[in-house]
Amino acid sequence: MPMRRGKLLHVFAAAISIAAVCAAHAADAPKNVKFVVDWAYQGNHAFWSKPIADGTFKKLGLNVTMDRGYGSGDTIIKIAAGTYDIGFADINAMIKFDADHPDQRLIAVYQVFDRTPNAVITLKKSGITKPQDLVGKTLGAPVADSSRLMFPVFAKLNHIDLNSVHWQTVAPNLREAVLVKGQVDAITGFTTTSIFNLIAAGVPRENIVAMPFAKYGVNPYGSVVLVRPDFMKAHPDIVKAFVKGTIEGEISSIKDPIPALETLKARDAFFNVKLEKDRLSMLLEDDVLTPEVKANGLGYVDPARMKQTIEANAEVYGFKTVPTVDEVSTSQFLPPKSERMPPAWKP
Repeated sequence: MPMRRGKLLHVFAAAISIAAVCAAHAADAPKNVKFVVDWAYQGNHAFWSKPIADGTFKKLGLNVTMDRGYGSGDTIIKIAAGTYDIGFADINAMIKFDADHPDQRLIAVYQVFDRTPNAVITLKKSGITKPQDLVGKTLGAPVADSSRLMFPVFAKLNHIDLNSVHWQTVAPNLREAVLVKGQVDAITGFTTTSIFNLIAAGVPRENIVAMPFAKYGVNPYGSVVLVRPDFMKAHPDIVKAFVKGTIEGEISSIKDPIPALETLKARDAFFNVKLEKDRLSMLLEDDVLTPEVKANGLGYVDPARMKQTIEANAEVYGFKTVPTVDEVSTSQFLPPKSERMPPAWKP
């Protein structure tokens, strides 16, 4: 009887040991993360395609899959619905969504664009040179386009009656085309999206007129990495690793953009590396590597400026409940400042 008991104990101990080893391997296995960006692949999306391709995310314990987006508004809805775990979208569109859907609100965990690239873009032949010239004109944009969502803020600050502007809803891939064909007077979009799409369509740069929101009184924060609060609370290790991998991908893309951009070309055969390098250069110079970021590191958020960003949206949209800074954004997942200092950018 003692012999049998001893054997049973031995078998039991072995089973526990095997279970422990299996659990350890399961813990070491990369965690799957579904990530969606805001638009068709462009230069700045290399911040994620590069760490996916070079194994950075894998080293951080993540198996990240990345899909293109169809506008910030669409990306936000997909994150809120749980279709994706993490997204990249305009923070102003997120703030409006949070105010409209307080039971489904999202939160920004990493500030990618220190300034918003949102703008009104037109052609010289339209005769539009300033915001007031938009009165009585027709603008084209997808419904979910963040610049269209933010246009009321731009209009209010530039004394434009919203009822005096007409909108034509267009598919994302046709926005610049309808402008070139003269079917609309102007479009809204990121400067870094529409300007280079127009150039790719054969429009000379000197014939393109851009009115960036940031130069006409609208200077909120721009696009962010965002998640659902419940996902953030349940998987803080995943969020922390994703933010760290994003920063490493961003720094890598700034240091040596061509290899980073090639990882996007591997995803899209029509991806133009030369054009996207120029696009990335404009974005970095205008909206990412600002004096604030150079002084405080990538991902830095000034609470006072974030409060102004929220209040600007609240004033225009008339929020019933205004989200707080802490509800909109958190810096708790940022690595130390020394790991977030941007390298010098050489166009």
